[in-house]
Parts: sequence; structure tokens; C-alpha cells
Amino acid sequence: MKILTKGLITAGAFIALSVPLLADTPAERLNQSAVLLKEIMNAPDQGIPQDLLEKANCVVIVPGVKKGAFLVGAKYGKGFMVCRNESNHEWGAPAAIRMEGGSFGFQIGASETDVVMLVMEPSGKDSLLQSQFTLGGSASVAAGPVGRSSTAQTDAQMRAKILSYSRSRGVFAGIALNGATLREDLDENKELYGRPLTNRQIIDGDTKPPDSAAELISVLNNLSRREQG
Repeated sequence: MKILTKGLITAGAFIALSVPLLADTPAERLNQSAVLLKEIMNAPDQGIPQDLLEKANCVVIVPGVKKGAFLVGAKYGKGFMVCRNESNHEWGAPAAIRMEGGSFGFQIGASETDVVMLVMEPSGKDSLLQSQFTLGGSASVAAGPVGRSSTAQTDAQMRAKILSYSRSRGVFAGIALNGATLREDLDENKELYGRPLTNRQIIDGDTKPPDSAAELISVLNNLSRREQG
């Protein structure tokens, strides 16, 4: 019991110490997301396949997910969901999300991981537009293939509605994220848009992107055009 109590205190202390690190602005996080996406897509033979990005309905980017554990684990990160406009296939305004999750077991340590998800089907998009959504429930999630093309993907990856990736300490790979919870972040949306819009209002309402999202949207559109060319 004493060990468990110590674990709870240690995990709680880690989360408390992480809060200042996560207290950057949505605008700064949008810039981090643009840099992360460029680095991952340009990684030689280890990036997200271009053809998968071209087929994706939406992209979820969560830079710097914090994870700490001493018997009890905790994960927390903030990021954005960006989807294509149905009218012109261009990428639209970002909607703020939080990634949360937990685990229990023998574990110790702390890490920071970048997470990227490709939403491959409209039904996956609809699932993510719920106020709270658990990955691996109604929408199947699989570790995404890496490389210049997706020809080596498995049947599970072909059927998955969402493909997920991570980068930790410079290593980039597909990762299974079943059990992680995504929530819309009304406070972040209010800071970006001046009012507490829901993610569905932003994504489906043809909302004008904030100026701070210009770089991320430009990166997404340029990567898509590169594939088309």
C-alpha cells in the first residue's frame, strides 16, 4: 500500500511539474505542429507515406505528449485536428484537442512523444468530432506504415479508419494508440477564434482559420500538391 501511495504521489508530482511545460499558447503549438509535420514528412524513407496523406480526410497532430510513471502511468498532450474542405479538397481550420490516457502496471520513468494520426474514412472523422472519443472503440486504429509509399501496409492497416504514428527521441514509427482519449478543447478554440466553438462547428462550418494557423495549413496543402505533382 505504501508503494502504491508513493507511486500515486510521484505520478501526480510529474503531472504538476509538466503543467508549466504545457502552458504555451495555441499559436505556438500550431507552429510546433507545422515544424513537426514537415520534419516527419521529409524524413528519408521513414516518413508518413505521401499517398496516405493524400487520401486522408483529416490529420491529428499532438506535439510533445508528456508521459510519466511510477507504477501508475499518465499521458497528456494538446494538439489539433485539421480536415479537408469538401468543396475544394484544401485543408481547413484547425480544431483544438486534448489527448489523455492512463495505464497501470510496473513502470517507471518519463518521456515526451510527438503523435500524428491520419483519419482515412469519413466515419473516423465523425467519431473524432464527438466531444470525447476513445481510440480503438467505434473507429479502428492501426499503427501506420512508414516509407515513401504505403504499398507494404497490412490488411489491418488497409481496414483501419485511423492510422497512428509517433516520434520519440528521434525515432519515428507507427504506433498503436488504442485506449487513448481525445477531447475537444473549447478553451483553446475560444483563444484561437474568439468564442468557444465546438470542433464540429469549426470543421463542418467552413470556419475561417486564424492567422496563426497559416503555416500549418500551408505545409499540409504544399505536401498534398507535391504528391499530386
